[in-house]
Amino acid sequence: MSNVATRFAPSPTGALHIGGVRTALFCWLYSKNKKGTFHLRIEDTDKERSKDEYKNQIIKSLKWIGIEHDGEPYIQSTKISDHINVANELLKNGHAYKCYCSTEEIEEQKKRARQKKFPYTYNRKCREFSESDAPKDIKPVVRFKSKIEGSSILKDLVQGDVEIDNNTIEDFIILRNDGTPTYNLSATVDDHQMNMTHIIRGDDHKINTFKQMQIYLSMKWELPSFAHIPLIHTLAGKKLSKRDNASTLDDYSKIGIMPNALRNYLLRLGWSYKDKEIFTLDESIKHFNLEGVGKSPSKLDISRILSINEHYIKNISENELYDQLAQYCELYKEKISDEKENKVKTSLAFLKNKAKTLEDIYNNSKYIIFDDVSFDQEDLKLIDDKSKKILGDFVIMAKELENFNKENIEPIINHLIKSHETNFKSVGQPLRIGLTGTKFGPGIYDIIISLGKAEVIKRLGNKILS
Repeated sequence: MSNVATRFAPSPTGALHIGGVRTALFCWLYSKNKKGTFHLRIEDTDKERSKDEYKNQIIKSLKWIGIEHDGEPYIQSTKISDHINVANELLKNGHAYKCYCSTEEIEEQKKRARQKKFPYTYNRKCREFSESDAPKDIKPVVRFKSKIEGSSILKDLVQGDVEIDNNTIEDFIILRNDGTPTYNLSATVDDHQMNMTHIIRGDDHKINTFKQMQIYLSMKWELPSFAHIPLIHTLAGKKLSKRDNASTLDDYSKIGIMPNALRNYLLRLGWSYKDKEIFTLDESIKHFNLEGVGKSPSKLDISRILSINEHYIKNISENELYDQLAQYCELYKEKISDEKENKVKTSLAFLKNKAKTLEDIYNNSKYIIFDDVSFDQEDLKLIDDKSKKILGDFVIMAKELENFNKENIEPIINHLIKSHETNFKSVGQPLRIGLTGTKFGPGIYDIIISLGKAEVIKRLGNKILS
């Protein structure tokens, strides 16, 4: 077999699901670890639901998390004639047949199976049907002639050997009655034509793999290696679906999860290497293997994602953190103006305190980014007459300072506590609300010094506070 080649084959019918991202990541890491290639195939044959905006979003999302495909994307809809040619070859060689059963007949078979509580499989009525007896008024489907006797073994690189009785695989449809190919035919032909050596995907595809293996063998093509990754479940143990909260990549990007942090989390979701938790990109490629993939479903844990994201926030350089924050703000909030860039960047040392996401840092930074204070109306109610007097006294004393630093501001705070017979909270809280609009946020000294003397005096002189 030639150099390792893997692929990720999403359908552009919606936003990229987090389970798909992990599959893409494992495919990409495996190929890069083996010095091979990773390809993107867009399975866009569902013309009703496939949209270019989703295709572009898939490519953009994969790039965001650090996964870039080799070569141009392979567009499945451009290869339909190749799929149909293979179906015709299977017909010619006796590995497929035309089925003339009506929709009503099939529905009746399904109804009987439900009544007996059996899984439905087609009864193979047309398997040995003579073409000369074919009804003229029915457009047939084409079914693959599955093996009836014996068993098949899938040598799965994750699950181990999986054996199945051949008679449990129905004669599945490969061409619909309108002449269009079905998933199992199209995916098999594409994988063969793309020279894929390893098919890595979710273990909900295992039955499809047995069907596709039969097509490979019937066409006398070389079988690729298969690996089926356990699915991702919710914390409640249910299969994660697109209807769940935080199921798409955009859900994480919007709340300010950084790409490296999410990639690191997905890497460890169902895969392990010794007791290592945090991996650089190079380490991920170096150590990734299929032997480390577990056989049981993994549970998506948002608290763990936040914890890893917080680790990255604390440990990457402040220049890199600012770049991430600026991109996040431009995408989802407000672009940070050039004149505020340096002030935000030099304040990151405290703005990132206790922050788990870029959104947290943004919320901590709003008092710097925006000149106009937007007051939380509930917090504003905490500014009583005594608080207004404290703010007024602070402004008077602050105006006298030449050096606006903590060393000079701290005595003012202490004097206000003593002169108003109160405590630090009763001085610090009104100051924080007056300067940022809310009682939540960074430490009061950090806020005061980051704004500077002129801006502090201007904001505390707000008529709402006086």
